[in-house]
Amino acid sequence: MSKNKKPTKWMKLDNAALIYPATMNRSWTALFRLSATLTEPIDEDILEVAQKRTLRRLPWFAYKLKRGLFWFYLEHSDDLPKIEQDVGNPCVRMRLKSKESFCMRVRYYQNRIAVEFFHVLTDGTGGLVFLQTLVAEYLRLKYGANIPRGDKVLDCSEEPKPEEAEDSFAVHSGKITQSRKEVKAYHIKGTDERGGFVHIITGSMNASDVLAKAREKNVTVTEYLTAVLILSIDAIQRRKVLHQHRYQPVKISVPINLRSIFHSKTLRNFANYANIGIDPRLGEYTFDEVLNIVHHTMAMEVSQKLLNVKITTNVQTQRNTLLRLTPLFIKNMAMKIAYSQVGDALSTTTLSNLGVTKLPKEMEQYIRRMDFILGPPADNRVNTAALTYNGRLRFNCTRIIAEPILEREFFTRLVKLGIPVKVESNQMD
Repeated sequence: MSKNKKPTKWMKLDNAALIYPATMNRSWTALFRLSATLTEPIDEDILEVAQKRTLRRLPWFAYKLKRGLFWFYLEHSDDLPKIEQDVGNPCVRMRLKSKESFCMRVRYYQNRIAVEFFHVLTDGTGGLVFLQTLVAEYLRLKYGANIPRGDKVLDCSEEPKPEEAEDSFAVHSGKITQSRKEVKAYHIKGTDERGGFVHIITGSMNASDVLAKAREKNVTVTEYLTAVLILSIDAIQRRKVLHQHRYQPVKISVPINLRSIFHSKTLRNFANYANIGIDPRLGEYTFDEVLNIVHHTMAMEVSQKLLNVKITTNVQTQRNTLLRLTPLFIKNMAMKIAYSQVGDALSTTTLSNLGVTKLPKEMEQYIRRMDFILGPPADNRVNTAALTYNGRLRFNCTRIIAEPILEREFFTRLVKLGIPVKVESNQMD
């Protein structure tokens, strides 16, 4: 992109983004949050300048959602999102029909900088690049910090790179498709919170403890946590459902970052989901049995050939001539029905682990902690997300029911496995 070239005025939604405008409603928008807690209080004026410079480097984050005749699309705005103090619940629904509403927002509170994204823009990986670049620019402006730049912390003096705005789903779509048919999964039930209150329960643990336990079993940290989560939900279902023949599958939706597999540099959405789980009707499972299932399922799910088929299935549906020519209001109704059948219904919850975040040492001295939070789920009552920074793995549970059923079971199991957990809550007594 040349120095004087402005960002593309509008962009099509990538394949993963298409479902979110159709399924959002008055109480739910598909949001996620990434935050960095610094050592000193945030200066709003400097943060505004840092945001301006970051959006100049990453202009595809300065887009608003617009309704077309046949599809929703993204339109660039030369205005800047308004930075506000972070009060109330995280991931509060975005009012996207407002002319002022962007698909992302920057918030601050005391020492914390938080960025919330509507999933039409990006996924956790792309969002993390934005947050790290924003914080690096803030530190440069406030402290004169000389921070090395690279793939994860971008240089705001550089020009935008077109490959970062690529729709990699379309680029890597092939010809072979497959069926999306799956058995519906068990859903945790409880008393819905009034007033839209969202519980955020954080379990903080030494990352080395979790890694050591995972290595003992020859699995990854994500696989280890997924297995514990499956057994936690399995135990909940067995207590609540009296008859074995009425048990439903317990399945965890685990995002797979496709960038390294397909050599993509996009900062838009580029992840697929693996629904990994067990069928409790077959009997009780040991921890090793579940670990084995999770490990081997993940090994199959990260096959480039299988992933290409999944990408192609989704993209070919999008390219269907009849669907393309269908007016948006009819398309939205159809997509809502489809999502109810192949969306949240197929998984019990999500576990999104962004892994270890490594920052330049010139940044680390200013940043105490980092967090990743999935917004309230659409149909499922609990979402989970994890991120490791500075030796601490923080596992965040987002819950919209009153009862702390899942996190209590999950963290208790981790402690019994020899992993001490420090629990925090956003609930005020």
